[in-house]
Amino acid sequence: MIDYQLRTRLVAGEQAIKELGALAKQLNAKRVLIVSDPGVVAAGIFKIGAEQISDAGLEWFGFHELAENPSTEHVQAGLHVAQEFCPDLLVGLGGGSSMDCAKGINFLYSCGGKMSDYWGVGKAPSPMLPMIAIPTTAGTGSETQSFALISDSHTHVKMACGDPKAAPAVAILDPLLTCSQPARVTALTGIDALTHALESFVTTKRNAMSDCYAREAWMLLARGFPRVIEEPSDLQGRSQMQLGASFAGMAIEASMLGAAHALANPLTAYLDVPHGQAVGMMMPHVIRFNASCVESRYRELVHLLPEVSPSDRRVASEILADRFTRWLQIASMATCIEQLDGWKARFEKDSSACGTEDLLEAMAQMAAKQWTGAFNPRPAQADDFLAIYRAARTV
Repeated sequence: MIDYQLRTRLVAGEQAIKELGALAKQLNAKRVLIVSDPGVVAAGIFKIGAEQISDAGLEWFGFHELAENPSTEHVQAGLHVAQEFCPDLLVGLGGGSSMDCAKGINFLYSCGGKMSDYWGVGKAPSPMLPMIAIPTTAGTGSETQSFALISDSHTHVKMACGDPKAAPAVAILDPLLTCSQPARVTALTGIDALTHALESFVTTKRNAMSDCYAREAWMLLARGFPRVIEEPSDLQGRSQMQLGASFAGMAIEASMLGAAHALANPLTAYLDVPHGQAVGMMMPHVIRFNASCVESRYRELVHLLPEVSPSDRRVASEILADRFTRWLQIASMATCIEQLDGWKARFEKDSSACGTEDLLEAMAQMAAKQWTGAFNPRPAQADDFLAIYRAARTV
């Protein structure tokens, strides 16, 4: 059975942000809380959004006390601002951190309680404020999802808090907004989007609806990613990445994710690895782990890749794994755990087998508890995750 509803209106194209004021008025807004991280403010993008709200005759207030991987502390700070300003519309303007933080604020402002109360699916007891999501990166797909990923400030565990009421009412996709992001952000978010398209295509929850979005996302992202890495000003490539990331978000909404994301979260928690780096680095190893279950599905994705030589007789999983490694390389990203700054800092003076193995085992135990791992096409336990970490440790 498929039970899926497209909840988010997409408005896409160059200069699409100029529609923000009109769209806010259509949602009957009078007071708008705009959530943007400091980098978006520094790039001048927040000012553009705020001007559109002002020009529409609406009041606004900006909240910027957040960072990459928004935490319960950031959400709580935003809640205090919302309680003082009393908005009737939220705007998440920025990367996944801004959009997820806006959703987190919405949960607490609209429904009360604390963030952990909403860890899981469908736990919002009352209606939530409408939200407009405006991504300035092309990666998380948060603009088309009902989930917010919020880290517990004390345990550093990432909580996936999802409810249909939290899905943005509107997503504005303006590729011009992604041009000012640093090259590293382009790489990290792009790799993240590619993993979303691939994992959502093979999960145990996959269905005809998620397949449609995942295939289209894969084609757009696989073509757009090399273009934006090699030529950051390529607007067609930027458009491909932004729309692909949104379609991948829709695929996740219908299908969920898998083991690569379960393995990525402990890397972030223990070694402070950016999510895109972590999940991209684990993806080739997860592809090989899953091959016995979904080789035919991987073959479909290989056929959709550009520039695959007809003379390449390798199995699809090897082609896909190598392509992910190549994408990491062209983006100057680490391809194994020992290349990570967090690993080097931790074991610079003591790289004993005992210490490193203890860390891998601790991460494997955490990976086994991650929600996304339950949807992996090949069942995986802590021992499996440990074996994957060991394989990913060196090139």
